[in-house]
Amino acid sequence: MNRLKQFYDRYELPTVALGLVLYGSWLLLTRYYYVMPGWLLFLAGGYVTQWHFSLQHESIHAMRNWPAWLRTAFVWPPIGLWMPYPIYRRSHSTHHVNYRITHPAYDTESYYQFRDAWPAYGHAHRVLLRLNQTLSFRLVFGPFLRLQKLATREIGRLRRRDFSHVGHWLAHVVSVAALLYWVIGIAGMPLWKYLLCFAYPGMSLGMLRTFTEHRYGKLPMERVAIVESNLPMGILFLYNNLHLVHHRQPTMPWYRIPASFRENRESLLEVNGGFYYRGYLDITRRFLFRSVFEPAHPEW
Repeated sequence: MNRLKQFYDRYELPTVALGLVLYGSWLLLTRYYYVMPGWLLFLAGGYVTQWHFSLQHESIHAMRNWPAWLRTAFVWPPIGLWMPYPIYRRSHSTHHVNYRITHPAYDTESYYQFRDAWPAYGHAHRVLLRLNQTLSFRLVFGPFLRLQKLATREIGRLRRRDFSHVGHWLAHVVSVAALLYWVIGIAGMPLWKYLLCFAYPGMSLGMLRTFTEHRYGKLPMERVAIVESNLPMGILFLYNNLHLVHHRQPTMPWYRIPASFRENRESLLEVNGGFYYRGYLDITRRFLFRSVFEPAHPEW
């Protein structure tokens, strides 16, 4: 029994099972997409795509007893199409410098702008950034703004003669081509349908998770939210909605996060100053058409 438990813990078997279910679901959805109504394919395709993003996030932090090559290979398929995994891994690792959370320059996932630079922005630019602080705008247009931000960064890198990401992009292009060979060439799904029913809603669901994941607070852990949601959303995000637990213990496997939260609920909410939401409907009610915070950073 002890050996079985050690094997279970060492190789994080729930993550293995989750990956098998995830990839099997993706294969079935792409192969038999034509039997599903469009709205259902949009929901299911988006769910599976964001689920894969969550698995990639898990591989960055947990699965530490796996060989590095196997951990990478397990999450490599670019189901969401838009970002090479090694670039995401490096960018997200930078985000986890806790004392820099929300910093406009050093936090790669910050939605804040430098407060001294804010007045110099054009009116249209300020309006756009404020709109992107509402949930309705973020879910619909946030994916396009995220792609624009990625493109700007990568093009800027090339202009500075930094070619360190070129190999990642070439490998990504080859991987996307292989994936689309299955989707278009074998399963017969039109490219536009995959973009509309998998890639786009997958990114949009990611926008939902990150919408109010962080905001400025005096202390680093006061900048990290807790969203106590239901089982389908918890599984979708691999309980990263209980985000404070993750930032305090980033290598904790996803399936242990809920128990850790329940055991330490009061102390965690004290640590983050009550930065808490009772699910994503609560967030929707508060911020569907209202800004979650002002884009100009309160300190930097």
